[in-house]
Amino acid sequence: MRRLVGAIGVLVVLAAAMVFEALNQGRWVDLDFGFVTLYRVPVAWVALGGLLVGMLLMLAVGIRSDLKVRRILRERLRAEDREERAPVDRYQQDLFQEESQERS
Repeated sequence: MRRLVGAIGVLVVLAAAMVFEALNQGRWVDLDFGFVTLYRVPVAWVALGGLLVGMLLMLAVGIRSDLKVRRILRERLRAEDREERAPVDRYQQDLFQEESQERS
């Protein structure tokens, strides 16, 4: 189901890009980056370039938080594994230590 939703999302973005290109055909802009100026760049290229740059930035920012969450989960799993492997008192004497000390 996820693959279907992903494929539909990609198709929607592609369709929107094609509609945007058709509506802005023949429109040109000049881009001034401060150190270089690009003349007569199609508007659709600017819009799609902005979309791609935004997606790459979000990927870069998301990787850091994703790795942090993965590290926390890995540490929790290790702690749970250590607790499960800890020796267990089969006779549960540790549950009744206080009572036996009070009686003595």
